[in-house]
Amino acid sequence: ISVNEKITILGVETSCDDTGIAVLNLRPCENNPKKINLTVLSNKLASQTDIHNEYGGVVPELASREHLRALLPLTEEAIRESKIDLPNLSHIAVTAGPGLKGSLLTGLNFSSGLAAALNIPIIPVNHLEGHVMAAFIDTQLGFEPTKAFPFLTLLISGGHTQIILAEEFGRYTLLGETLDDAVGEAFDKTSKLLGLGYPGGPEIERIAKAGNPHKFNFPKPLTDKKNLNFSFSGLKTAVSREIEKNRQGNNEWQSDIAASLQDTIANILCIKMKLAIELTNVKKVVVSGGVAANHKIRKSLSELCKSQNAALIVPRPEICADNGLMIAWVGALKAHYNYPFDEVIKVSPRWNLTDLHC
Repeated sequence: ISVNEKITILGVETSCDDTGIAVLNLRPCENNPKKINLTVLSNKLASQTDIHNEYGGVVPELASREHLRALLPLTEEAIRESKIDLPNLSHIAVTAGPGLKGSLLTGLNFSSGLAAALNIPIIPVNHLEGHVMAAFIDTQLGFEPTKAFPFLTLLISGGHTQIILAEEFGRYTLLGETLDDAVGEAFDKTSKLLGLGYPGGPEIERIAKAGNPHKFNFPKPLTDKKNLNFSFSGLKTAVSREIEKNRQGNNEWQSDIAASLQDTIANILCIKMKLAIELTNVKKVVVSGGVAANHKIRKSLSELCKSQNAALIVPRPEICADNGLMIAWVGALKAHYNYPFDEVIKVSPRWNLTDLHC
């Protein structure tokens, strides 16, 4: 594969309810062309949390409208902070899926217009691949693909719970996923039932600090099965029943519910990741997605990886959640290696990571 020299790329992320814009430079190391250096010039995010909080979840029509409002001023802000001129951009990368169709279309239409005005290529990026590769954004010594791969990724967010084997850049195998709800949904629903805010993960983590993680014995679905799939609907039902039973008591039970739920989810994730390491014998684990910001889950997975002599890589919390930087990063790698893609880009709300042709 031929390699491009220096790339200055704008990344646009609008898959759900956060608008992410980032600018980065990518170039090969002078003394080792197999190694890549990246310099983050700007990373901006416009959150819609306050807007959707009153509805207890994301309202797709509102999300699209807010992306439309945020994209231009956020891009202008990122370009100013980057200290570059728009004509100096070499590429634009945009999330083409999976996600909410309206939100994806808003980002793609904006990016297509800008790319046409600047006469530069636009690169479609799979949102999930952004999460998979986000762990290597902060690599201080440069990114070297031959040393980075293979690795296991545990992708945990409001919309996804998957275990992925990353064999090389652009080649991924889905080893297991949730059969019903994503792990983030369990946090969101519990938070809503407890009268807390959205998204639920940070709210549950906040009140769990005062709770007893062993107070409630919640089920751990599928953990007795020798496969890598998850199920969280039964756990959600068990939690909602306990909430109804305890609703008349004092508020201490709320913290106990949160702590017990958090502990149960951490245990489920660790059981499945231990099995994934044993089945693949891959000794490098990446944890990404918004739920990866949870400190209890991070700590539990860290202890698991130590016991398995496996390396654990977790991006800093702001890169775990949806952001434009991970989209710019994957787009820059695609541009660097001249990956082929269709000139006519369409959004794919259910774009599978194992089929990266778009």
